[in-house]
Amino acid sequence: MGAQKKRAAAAAAAARVSEDPDDLARQPLQAILLADSFTTKFRPITLERPKVLLPLVNVPMINYTLAWLEAAGVAEVFVFCCAHSKQVIDYLENSEWFSQPNFTVKTIESHNIISAGDALRLIYEQNVIHGDFVLISGDTVSNMSLTQALQEHKERKKKDNNAVMTMIIKKSKPSPITRQSRLGTDELFMAIDPNTKQLLYYEDKADHSKGTICLDKMLLAENPSISLHNDKQDCYIDICSPEVLSLFTDNFDYQHLRRHFVKGLLLDDVGISFYMFFHHAISSTFIMGYKIFTHEIHSSYAARIDNYRSYDIVSKDIIQRWTYPYVPDVKFCGNRATKLERRGICFTAFNSEIEQSRSAQVGSFTVIGYGTKIGSNSKISDSVIGEGCTIGSNVLIEGSYIWDNVIIEDGCELRHVIVCDGVIMKAGAVLKPGVVLSFKVVIGERFVVPAYSKVSLLQQPTVHDSDEELEYADNSSGTVEFSSIQGTADQSNGEMTSESSEAHKPKLGTGGVGYIWSICEGGQEEEWRHSVAPIPEDKLTELSEAMDDDQELVTQDRTALSTSGELISDSNASEGDDNEDSKDDSVYFEKEVEATFLRAVEENVKVDHVILEVNSLRLSYNMTSADCAGAVFYSMMKLAIKTPHSSAIGLLTLYPSPFSMVASNAYPIYLSGELQQNTANIITTWQKLLKSYLLEIDEEIEIILKFEEMCLESAKEFSPLFARILHILYDKDILQEDAILRWADEKEGADESDKVFVRQSEKFIQWLREASEEED
Repeated sequence: MGAQKKRAAAAAAAARVSEDPDDLARQPLQAILLADSFTTKFRPITLERPKVLLPLVNVPMINYTLAWLEAAGVAEVFVFCCAHSKQVIDYLENSEWFSQPNFTVKTIESHNIISAGDALRLIYEQNVIHGDFVLISGDTVSNMSLTQALQEHKERKKKDNNAVMTMIIKKSKPSPITRQSRLGTDELFMAIDPNTKQLLYYEDKADHSKGTICLDKMLLAENPSISLHNDKQDCYIDICSPEVLSLFTDNFDYQHLRRHFVKGLLLDDVGISFYMFFHHAISSTFIMGYKIFTHEIHSSYAARIDNYRSYDIVSKDIIQRWTYPYVPDVKFCGNRATKLERRGICFTAFNSEIEQSRSAQVGSFTVIGYGTKIGSNSKISDSVIGEGCTIGSNVLIEGSYIWDNVIIEDGCELRHVIVCDGVIMKAGAVLKPGVVLSFKVVIGERFVVPAYSKVSLLQQPTVHDSDEELEYADNSSGTVEFSSIQGTADQSNGEMTSESSEAHKPKLGTGGVGYIWSICEGGQEEEWRHSVAPIPEDKLTELSEAMDDDQELVTQDRTALSTSGELISDSNASEGDDNEDSKDDSVYFEKEVEATFLRAVEENVKVDHVILEVNSLRLSYNMTSADCAGAVFYSMMKLAIKTPHSSAIGLLTLYPSPFSMVASNAYPIYLSGELQQNTANIITTWQKLLKSYLLEIDEEIEIILKFEEMCLESAKEFSPLFARILHILYDKDILQEDAILRWADEKEGADESDKVFVRQSEKFIQWLREASEEED
């Protein structure tokens, strides 16, 4: 269909909704929720249960999405169901969502849809959308307010009828080592007009082998300023005008929301080439005049669960309360609020109906479901345990997700795995990192399941579906038509019934039931990139070494573009803008280092691994060793304040939600000796990390200056302890006497207000001078 015909069809669609913009503005806000992922990334689990009903911290994913839509002011939600549609509809009909006041949930079912594009075309045909709507999938978690983004969208629409979509984005630096975000998604490249926020280019499948950026000449001519980004996260929350549905209807090649629709509005017309610091080829302009704009959120949370790694990350974010009020200890539709117990700088979520042996240890950032039993001497940390589970004695569970009614016998070990409902692990069985056990699998006694294995009662399909096909074969019934184990395991002895032939006997140890799926050729890298397990240290080292040549080219060609990634015409360039960008980068860098450090503390990450992570941030933000030293030191000192002593435990909230309106930001009340001891302990534990960035005296002086700044501004609790902690840093060989004396000497000509901490440290400084003279 030609561009003119497409435009006419879209205009007709808009007219069919309303000819009066004010009428459109008064329409109740609607939403389309796609309850089908149209991907296979969660196989084999999603062969038996739809992704939106998988538990996320013991709550079905779709409940987070619906709870947010209701809170955001959406009045009517159309839930599109395809894969396992009967399961989704049955769940919703028996849930509280069908009886909420002022919030209507309706389902639309189809058995012949194979893509998001097809789903939107069917919804268009049913004529149920009457104004602007929110487009979202049922695997998205957010607590953002829609008010500002919606207002911006409506105002733009009044001025420009071609402004059909507003895409929600969030700042998120990808790792320069793995070239993926913390959610495990590929590095995303976007070009945005910094003034209007119009999206000019979108690429999530970058070819890193190329080293050029190609921008259409007209794009450069019509936009005096273009910002090129690889530090944005697509939240997959879109505010759409009704024309979006008609555009899908008129373009049957639009299947995928991003790869087809978004890029379909941007022509693949290669123009002028520019060499770019992040090595990528880019080409785009507009088609038919339709425009997509962006709205960036800062303090709010929004993330889509795209793969197993993002499942792990979002789960941790929920437990750590970044998603407030959608957290374990707050009641919202579809969950049971659980009791929090503060443990150090973190908490554990319990309920009153679990049975835990006195010798069992439940560590930090762990959620335990109703009716679960935990045997003697078992250790559980950084994990989510579902309802009705039985965990034997001497079991070790770390960083794992155990769903409902799972039986784990004595002596089992599970590290960074997912275990679905009804699984049985016989005594002494071991799951290596990255393993996924689908429903009702049985692992034999003392059997070791290799890393990244996927185990299911269903045999692996012989023909691999593409990433845009449905999760199962039979759309009409919601059942799975794959070869499966006919015999069932007797839970008392784990033996197969006679129906199972010897030829199909699974290789999962004595009494084991299930098939280990093979990893397809070239799929090993995909497994560790998208797994719930941390990326192995040897892989990070390998990738880091492979980047060295690329980084050398980056340094040589840095002049090709400003460090902000923004192409600015001479008339608009200003030194002030560069300084502001540099300041913003420093702030974001410090925050990301602190987040990395806190995760290392919580998850007992090795120091060498933390150094690799900080080094990747350093490359990403173009920072110096002094910047790294300052950020690491800041993180260590903030941790010292946030770590409670015995007198403070249970009295104050240490990690209130950043988005809570009732939680305070108070820290524990200390005696000075307690804070000093906390600081000494943290410095002792993490001195190797800090020392790795103290290469010269200048870096050591930077540490002292950073400490001064903290004592005056962000951490005044340290002010009376400045001299004592300076002495600790000296005793631990973090600061040399030359650095301390040079710092003191540089303060001689300063104002008295700048000498506060030099005066406080006079006795220590004098002692250092005398000791130095005696050595001479």
